[in-house]
Amino acid sequence: MTDVAELRRRTQELLAAHPPAETGREDFLRARFDAGLAWVHFPEGLGGLGVPRSLQAVVDAELQAAGAPDNDPRRIGIGLGMAAPTILQYGTGEQKRRFLRPLWTGEEVWCQLFSEPGAGSDLAALGTRAVREDGGDWVVDGQKVWTSSAHLARWAILIARTDPEVPKHRGITYFVCDMTDPGVEVRPLRQITGEAEFNEVFLTGVRIPDAHRLGEVGDGWRVAQTTLNNERVAIGGMRLPREGGMIGPVSKTWRERPGLRTHDLHQRLLKLWVEAEVARLAGERLRQQLVAGQPGPEGAGMKLGFARLNQEISGLEVELRGEEGLLYDDWTMRRPELVDFTGRDAGYRYLRSKGNSIEGGTSEVLLNIVAERVLGLPAEPRTDKDVAWKDLAR
Repeated sequence: MTDVAELRRRTQELLAAHPPAETGREDFLRARFDAGLAWVHFPEGLGGLGVPRSLQAVVDAELQAAGAPDNDPRRIGIGLGMAAPTILQYGTGEQKRRFLRPLWTGEEVWCQLFSEPGAGSDLAALGTRAVREDGGDWVVDGQKVWTSSAHLARWAILIARTDPEVPKHRGITYFVCDMTDPGVEVRPLRQITGEAEFNEVFLTGVRIPDAHRLGEVGDGWRVAQTTLNNERVAIGGMRLPREGGMIGPVSKTWRERPGLRTHDLHQRLLKLWVEAEVARLAGERLRQQLVAGQPGPEGAGMKLGFARLNQEISGLEVELRGEEGLLYDDWTMRRPELVDFTGRDAGYRYLRSKGNSIEGGTSEVLLNIVAERVLGLPAEPRTDKDVAWKDLAR
């Protein structure tokens, strides 16, 4: 019902009413959300206009040309890429109205409380418990790990075990957790890069009102699949220009420093350059498919390729630079707000890319997803499929 010309008209009306040079950043972002120009494919009243996702590019181009501020999507990627689609699909009307606007404007940062020390690849084996008190609040106790942005977050998407008497996939419920609750303790996890980009989160008597439950009790695994599918697309299917991402710095070094070149390195760089371009174009195709609906298991294949390419390209870059590649710019302990692969040196890229095959689902698990859900191959035998969670060996 809204064509390109109409979207341009609405965008120009927004700019006329709220000139970017004269309007505070948060005020402009709020006005953009209220005008339905935040994510145009969302419903009216929730930041969108109910039009195809592909038309978002029209709005973005107009606003960028006018120098309008964006919502710093890298800083709030978990909220935008994982929490928002899940809230949109499973949230109540009240939940959507409460959470989506400040999520999109970046006023409230989100994190993801899924993985646990004993439930990473086998996420459905999680042990964090949520017990309901007399039909009212839920009380949550447990530990989560590898939680990006927990030290910045106002809210978290959380899955917890609400019924240990049934098989593991059927006893999970999905919640929105208030990270300011006094029972939430966030501790930094220092990683091989020197930074504490991740955290471990301890939950002790954390109270969650039932109004902050997403989906039905016991249906949390199905709800979580929406989050996980969107997460893999967000990680592996990000929009990049040609030579964007990890292939850019190594290609630049190759062109600017011919003294480092060898025939073998040339052949390897050509191969990886082509693979990076294929992955970029495959990502564009995947995003076009998303216009027609929610992401499916194909995102697992994109995330697999992203991890492998990053690790191979960063390894080639270190080797190309020789002794210089072994240097490291800064191993200071800090807690960054975002990951910047291209803004640091080759040593950082090499070390940080090691986590790409773990975060967002390990490569081994994603290979199973591609095999079973994309290629239709027989599923692996699962002896715990019909066993109550409380009876599983741990």
